[in-house]
Amino acid sequence: MLVESLVVGTFGVNCYLLACPETKKGIVIDPGDEVQRILEKIGQMNINIEKIILTHGHPDHSSGANALKEATGAPIMMHKSDVATANDRLLRMLLGMPEGTKIEPDGLIDEGDKISVGSIELEVLHTPGHSRGSICLSGDGVLFSGDLLFAGGIGRCDLPGGNEKQMIESLKKVTQMDPEITVYPGHGPFTTIEAESRGNNYLNGWI
Repeated sequence: MLVESLVVGTFGVNCYLLACPETKKGIVIDPGDEVQRILEKIGQMNINIEKIILTHGHPDHSSGANALKEATGAPIMMHKSDVATANDRLLRMLLGMPEGTKIEPDGLIDEGDKISVGSIELEVLHTPGHSRGSICLSGDGVLFSGDLLFAGGIGRCDLPGGNEKQMIESLKKVTQMDPEITVYPGHGPFTTIEAESRGNNYLNGWI
């Protein structure tokens, strides 16, 4: 699995492009904005996008999903508990983002589901806390953590749908994984489970 990233939008979201080198099939995770840049990167990678996956429904991660679906024909997939969040006008106003078109996912995913594209296989982990329907995606020695776990930080719990107790349980779930796993977060630089378990001060007293 090849992984490329683009930082998109005013909130600096990491949009990930995953490619199967054998089949040239791919996945886009969290196309939050700047869809034209994402499409240019897809063209540079010479891949066909077969899945668009949202780690959660917050508009900085989801706002480009419809336009990307229109351009590629790929279905949008997300957890059922965040569909309403993705279409919450008040949340958009709170974050200072313009009103967007309604997101209607083509597939709903949940804990334990497997997503396969070419040789890529990702397992869905339901990790609420940042939002009700937040997920992580695990496979091939990597974890796409959305806004659960960052390099030196964790996701906030004070937005609508956030829950501190759920966040603690979700952090326990991922930090008990193989320490060598590379973590690709929703914002900021890449890290590892080991680095965060040892040096993330935000985890002290939480897990």
